[in-house]
Formats: sequence, C-alpha cells, structure tokens
Amino acid sequence: MDERYDYMQMRISILGFLKLARDMRILSFIHLFFILDFWQLYTDVHEMKERNKKRMRKHLSKIMLVVLAVAVIGATIPQNALAASLETTGAVKNEYTYEEAVFITGTPIIFKGTSKDIKITEKESKGKLTETYSLKLTASNGATLTRNIAYESDVVDYATIGQKTSNGVVKKYTEKIVVGKTTYTLVDYQFSQGTVTDNRAASDYYSGNVISRKTYSFQSGTGKNAVQNTVTIDTDSRHAGYENFWGATETQITESVYSFSDGKTSHVKNRLSTSKSRVLNYEQNLGSLGSFDGGYAVVSEKDVISEYNYNLASGQKGKLDLDTEYMPTIERLIIPKFRDLNNHYAKEAIDKLYSLGIYTDTSNFFSPNTPMKRFDFTTAIGKAVDLRVMQEKENKSKKTASTSVFKDVKRTVKDYAYIETAVKKGIIKGVTPEYFKPDSPITRGQAATIFVRALGLENKAPDPGYVTKFTDDAQIPNYTKDGIYIANELGLMTGDPVTGRFNPNQPLTRAQASVVLERFLNYLENDLKQNYRDDILFFN
Repeated sequence: MDERYDYMQMRISILGFLKLARDMRILSFIHLFFILDFWQLYTDVHEMKERNKKRMRKHLSKIMLVVLAVAVIGATIPQNALAASLETTGAVKNEYTYEEAVFITGTPIIFKGTSKDIKITEKESKGKLTETYSLKLTASNGATLTRNIAYESDVVDYATIGQKTSNGVVKKYTEKIVVGKTTYTLVDYQFSQGTVTDNRAASDYYSGNVISRKTYSFQSGTGKNAVQNTVTIDTDSRHAGYENFWGATETQITESVYSFSDGKTSHVKNRLSTSKSRVLNYEQNLGSLGSFDGGYAVVSEKDVISEYNYNLASGQKGKLDLDTEYMPTIERLIIPKFRDLNNHYAKEAIDKLYSLGIYTDTSNFFSPNTPMKRFDFTTAIGKAVDLRVMQEKENKSKKTASTSVFKDVKRTVKDYAYIETAVKKGIIKGVTPEYFKPDSPITRGQAATIFVRALGLENKAPDPGYVTKFTDDAQIPNYTKDGIYIANELGLMTGDPVTGRFNPNQPLTRAQASVVLERFLNYLENDLKQNYRDDILFFN
C-alpha cells in the first residue's frame, strides 16, 4: 500500500491531480480522499471543463494522438496562438469574432466585434517588439468600446544559454466606453510586463507577469447635480505557456481591483487559456475493395476559454464564461503498408510514426524485432521535434561547416542535418568526442537520456548521489542516471514490473523504440497541455 501511495504522490508532483483522477490504476480509497479534499477547487473550474466535453467526445471513438512532423507542417493553425498576450482583459477571439467582458459600470457587459472591427499587429526590429491593438466593439444594449493601445518591449536573446527575456511598457493609449449617457474615458495607463522564455529542443517554455493601473474619468448626474468621478483598475496578471511543433497552450490568471472615487470597490478574477493541438485520427476507407483499409489524418484545432468571477460594488456577484474555437484544418497522411506487422503489439505506434514522416522506410518490411540503430533513433527524435527546420533557419545566413560533427558520420549521408543539430542542441553526444557509432543499437538508458535532454528537463533530477527505485540501480551508467530517473517520473519509460529492473544497457528493438517514441509524442501535447491548462486552472 505504501508503494502505491508513493507512486500516487509522484504522479501528482509531475502531472497534477487531474491526470491522476483519470488514472484507473490508483487505489479507490486514495482516489476518494483526493476527491473530498479538492472538491471545492474542482467545482470552481467544473464549468470550464464542461465546455470541453463536447470536443472530447467528438474524438473519443477515434484513435487519438496529438502530432506534428515534417510531413504535416502545411496543416497550420492560425497565427498569434502562443506569443504571451500583453492584454489582460480575458477576451476570446477566433478568425472572425472577438468578445470581452467589461465590469466598470457595476453590471457585466459583453462587448463583441468581428475581424473588420479588430486590428492587432506585432513587429520586431532591432531588439524591440511593438504590439498594437485597435478595437471598435459594441454590446447588445447599444454600449460601445473603442481602444487604441501600443506596447513596446525590449527583447534580449541570451543565445548561449537558449533563453530570451522580454520587458515592456505601454507607449500610447486611448480608450472610451460609452454606456447610455455615461462615458468612461481612460485618462492614465501605467503598465509593466516581463516574460522569460527557455528555448529547448523539443519545446519552448515561458512564464511572465503583467502589472497595470488604468484610471478612467466619468460623470454622474446632470446639470447642477453633475459630479466628476474616477475609477482606478489595478491589475496583477500571471501567465505561463509552452509551444512546440505538436501544439501549444498559454494560461493566464488575472486579478483586478476597481477603486471608485466614492470609496467603493469591485473585484474581478479572470482565468483565460488558449490551446492549439493536432489530433491524429484513423479514417476508414469507405471502399472495401480498395488497396488499403484506411489511413491517418491530422486535424489541427485551436480553442480559447475564459472565465470571470466577479464581486462588484453594485452588489452583483457571479461567474461569466466566454469561449470560442477556430475552424479546424485537416491533412491526410501517407499510408503505411508494412507486411510484417500483422497482430504485432507495436503496429499502431509504427504506423503512426511512418504516416507522420518520422520513419521513412521504403521497404515493405519494418523488421520490428531487430535493434534500433543510434543514428535512426536520433533521426526519429529530430523529425519528431522538427530539428532540421530549426537547423536550416539557424544556418541560413551562416557558412556551413566543412567537417562532420563525428568522424564516423559523413555529412553527405541522408538526414545528417538531424544529427548535427541534435549535437548543437545538446540532445546527443558521441561515445567519444569524435565518434558516434551510428550503427550501434540504442540502449534503454541512452534513449531515456535523449528524451529528457530534448525536453530540457535534466535539472529536474535530485542532487547527485541519489539512488533510483530500480533494483539494478548499480548497473545504471552515470551519464544516463538523470535521464532514466526523469523519464520514469514522467511516465515515458518504466522498468520491468516483475523484476523491478530498468535494464539500462539493454538494446531497444525497433518495435520497443516506436512505442516509447509514441509516448514521447503524447507527452509533448497531452501531458504538457494537461499541466499548462487544467492543472493551472484547477489550482488557481
């Protein structure tokens, strides 16, 4: 019982309670304990999660995997999905519509607009990023909102450590809200923003803060009874997100305090989350006599959910939800036709990886039980996170090196670019500084280490000197120990459930490598999205 409880605690720390609740391996009394302990928190976000159920049901009957690879780069999702938003209004938008809630009058008002009413631009030049927002919105009661704001940020690229910082201020602002006979005019806007981005090979991670103070003037009463009033809105906002070639999610938590000149106050908390993903669906061939039974299609999706909780000076309290979706796009993939995979446990994983272009075998025989070569495994990782594209961009204006990164890997060999970039990104190292041994089998320990380096999570391991839970801990090479520990914590690779061994020096077969590569892809989208959307919303 204690062992299962320790496992449960590990899953919470890595993937969060919501993932745990889905995990049917957890003992029932422990599951009930957490339901009771976190019930109040759960109810706070229940309505937000309800809005996603329809979308989840739509894909439940299909084979699901969130994916992106070289073969499907053309299936793009609308831009501006993940750059950290400087606006803290809780607005939701898609290609055509825009909505945001305003609470300044003491009654929630939803303002709406379309693409012709909204203009958002972003321009980066000489280390400065300028973002402009121009909006003309209307509400169902005839109220109008016009806003023109420009932000400027200094972007510093710390290329040697793979990080960027962005720190910004507001440069220009005008805003006017007209509700009935009352006009709220923005007379002062103080703003400060800071974001740090850690660029890792498989995914970029970022986090930041925005603080601002807006002051509006408005008149109450008429004639001799007219009174000039002000309301100041102090806002504290935090955001976190990730972006990779598989998907992206940004979640923003914003708390605002409205201070009126008559001494009254209003409080509004907004939770906003934007997410894009690619789902791999198996599509059955409608013709039963065709040359293939079916194939995979990538459906690219993006959605935005926003929840406002408000307690206003007027006495009104409540919750208001906004959400929207972008038009999905679909891309059909090539059809795998391997003849040696019928009834094989890894067939589904292999077919998916081939359809995505991560495998490019031209033979009809995959040979699933033969060892996976170090070169082939590294290339597969590179294609999974699109390292070649990154490498081409980096070398666009640079002279290409004349010598190979390893003496036993020729620059002319197919897919060499993936090997070179994997070295530059710190994902792989040679067996010696000069030799890679490309045709040697990849071991379980080496594979775990490559996964963790690609994710940039090496620092998640305990301080040196720790002992893993595996019975063959003494046989784990030092250079793979952190990778094995973290890969196991993340659920990417586990040990033998019977012997408790990890078998770090055991070669991976092509089938086994395919299964763990599929888990890696699932982590990049499903687990990261879980953590950056559901877990943040749940605990904040």
